[in-house]
Formats: sequence, structure tokens, C-alpha cells
Amino acid sequence: MLPRRSLVAAHFLSRRLLCTASNQRLVRVARDDADATVTIVTLNQPDNLNAMTATMGDEIEAVVADLRSRPPSELRAVVLTGAGRAFSAGGDLAFLDARRDDSPTSNAEIMRRFYARFLSIRKLPVPVVACINGPAIGAGLCFAMAADVRVTHDKAKLGFTFVGLGLHPGMGATHTIALAAGAQTASRMLLTGDIVGGQEALALGLVTASCADAPAALAETLGIARRIAAQSPLAVRATLLTLRQTADFGLDAALQREADAQAQSYASADYAEGLAAIKAKVTPSFPGR
Repeated sequence: MLPRRSLVAAHFLSRRLLCTASNQRLVRVARDDADATVTIVTLNQPDNLNAMTATMGDEIEAVVADLRSRPPSELRAVVLTGAGRAFSAGGDLAFLDARRDDSPTSNAEIMRRFYARFLSIRKLPVPVVACINGPAIGAGLCFAMAADVRVTHDKAKLGFTFVGLGLHPGMGATHTIALAAGAQTASRMLLTGDIVGGQEALALGLVTASCADAPAALAETLGIARRIAAQSPLAVRATLLTLRQTADFGLDAALQREADAQAQSYASADYAEGLAAIKAKVTPSFPGR
């Protein structure tokens, strides 16, 4: 299990992939062996704790476009998970470092585009069930929150650690957490940067189940997806559309506010201090400007 400081750092750090072959896919797609109408989408940078990059987001969008073209006879549910020991440790350092050298106007546009790549999973016409198989930190947990149902396990670590870097939360966090778990939980998680285990995430309402370990979590996730797939596909798709119509009300405004606020954060002394502290693996001392 990673210590808390390592998990916070993992939200923002990424290492060079050990495998750099041109055919290495950042997003893996496979059909469920037990039910071919369930598709498993896996973030596939295990050596990098599935750090989220624009390139990975492009692959997510491509996968979504392909899956959207499939008829109900071929696609009835999607399982979203991560390869290796993490779901996703969040954004990578190179991307975040580059934001310091760009203008707030440009950064706001870049962040909206970055959000859109990953949040495109909400355009899928079938339910998305996320298996949080390991650390889901910062933007990684925001991505999981975009799923319709979330399952994790007791040893997983979940947290929205943006403020520990001097950065405003993004990717819909200010909207989705309050919707799933209430305003008080959203305030606690976003303002403290707390990292919680699976059982606490369950108690807070961030997930629907916390299992004993990662294999059990995947089994539970697949079970939910298979039960969805066994229902009327037309009724499921129509119900999902109704649920998302309610859930997504106000989301676009929240995303714009987050992008603007993050763009301002990137220009702050607090962000410079937070980034330097992450690189040096020390506790930041924020100047408050």
C-alpha cells in the first residue's frame, strides 16, 4: 500500500513508460467472457499508475465513438477499470508543468478540452460501471465519478488532492461529488484533500460497494454489469438517459467554472510552491498568493 504522501505525489507524477512500442495501446478494450454484450475498457499504463494524458484521452474518445456505433444486441453495459495496481493516479507532471508557461485564457481552453476527452464516457448510451481496483487520485477519481456506478475494495485509496498542489479541482469534481454524496461530503473531500479507503468511500456515498480486495471488486463490478445486460436494453437505455439528464444538469457550467479557476491557479505562487514540493517530495509551504 502506498503511503499518503506517495499517493498525493502520484496524482501529479508520471514516469516514462517502460514499454514504448508503437502498438502499445493506452486504452484496452475487451468483451466479457461470460457476456459478450458487456465490454471492459481498461486504462493501460500500469507502469505509470495509469496517469491521465491528452493522448490517453484521445483514445478514450475513439473507444467511445466505436462503442456508440454498436447496436443493443452487441453492447448493453461497459465496465471501466485500470490495468495493474491502480485505477488512475491522476494527471502527469509534464502536462501540469507546461501549464505554468501558458496564459490563463489558453489554459482554460486546454482544460475544457482535457475534461471533454475523458468525460466523453457519459456519451455512451449504456451504463458505465467503474471498478476502482486501486488508487484513484485527483483527476483519476474524477474520471471514476463520471461512471454511473462505482465499486471499489477496502484497501483502495481514493482522494481529490487538488488543493494540496495549490490547484482548484477540475473535471466536474465540484458537481459530481455533491450529486453523489451531498454538499457536506463534497466540501470535506475537496477542501481537505483527504484520502479515504474503500469502506469510508462507501459510507460517504462515493461508491456503491467496497469488496475485500481488487479481484472481488472486479467480480462485483462484472456482476452488476451482467445484471444490467440481462434487462431490456431499450428500457435500460431510456432510463439511463433520464438519469443522466438530471445528473448532468448544471455540469457544463461547473466545468467552465473549474477550467477558469484552474487556469488562474496555474498562474499562482501557491501552485508553483505545490509543484516544487511534489518534485522534491516535501511538504509545501503555501504563500497564499
